[in-house]
Amino acid sequence: MSRLTITLDDRLHQALKETAARQRRSIGSIIEESLRLRGIRTHESVMDIVSKARAAAGLEPDEALDLAVREVREMRREQKT
Repeated sequence: MSRLTITLDDRLHQALKETAARQRRSIGSIIEESLRLRGIRTHESVMDIVSKARAAAGLEPDEALDLAVREVREMRREQKT
């Protein structure tokens, strides 16, 4: 696992610490979840989405990528609500 040092506004850092305590979670887990919700994915997970879409739909690579992008965007919209 990698380590990362970031600089946050003091008020945001305090809010993050309070949220972590309230939810009984680590700050790292909240940050990781936030990144996933913003659509940050590993290359492997993106390619897996494309492969599944292509296999299921019998699409060409470009068509499969377009479908995967649409699906990820829809997933993000659903997670926001």
